[in-house]
Amino acid sequence: MKGEIYVVKHVEDEGPGLLGEYFRALGWQVRTIEAYRGDTPPENLGSVAALVILGGPMNVYEEEAYPFLRFEDRLIRQVLRQRIPFLGICLGAQLLAKACGAAVTKSQHKEIGWFEVKLTEAGGRDSLFHGLPETFAVFQWHEDTFAMPQGASLLATSELCRNQAFRIGDSAYGLQFHVEVTPEMIEAWAKSLGPIEDGSINGKAAGPPAGFEARATRVFENFRRLTESTARARGN
Repeated sequence: MKGEIYVVKHVEDEGPGLLGEYFRALGWQVRTIEAYRGDTPPENLGSVAALVILGGPMNVYEEEAYPFLRFEDRLIRQVLRQRIPFLGICLGAQLLAKACGAAVTKSQHKEIGWFEVKLTEAGGRDSLFHGLPETFAVFQWHEDTFAMPQGASLLATSELCRNQAFRIGDSAYGLQFHVEVTPEMIEAWAKSLGPIEDGSINGKAAGPPAGFEARATRVFENFRRLTESTARARGN
């Protein structure tokens, strides 16, 4: 199966990165919705295999300044109703939590750079993380955090920020961390870095840790399998 994935972008330099490269290499169509430029998804999502919402510097509660956050809230609710596989990354995870009725607030700790996350018992059993070690390094860039939506499964945690990954229903996932980043993306983000505590990025000098891209690819593979099985169940 070669499907069609819609990816929502919030700023120019936060694109699908490794995720886009993975799916395009398999012949899938990756449709980018540049929300900050006024793009909107098709009204009929019947042909959409999956939806991915990426990160961004804005916060979910800044709807007056960023009106497109309102349409994304409606879009996520629509995807959940139609049981279309969903992957929210960073801001996308916070938007998923908000759409499911959970609070999104400032975190006590900012995570910017390379940090370790640990799978919970549920995360170790979840298909999205199949084949990954219990603890692994990911790239973080956030100052907000989300409460767990009612009925959601907590899949990963970190030392500084408890809620790192969750699943709601059978096929909607939120990841507070980034699995899609390339070295070029990190460099671009670092150039826009403002005053942040000690003024540095954790682990910046070391660059991506060994095995990061392979682990990210495993997440994409697992999400693809979920998307394919869901499409077969929907008769697509």
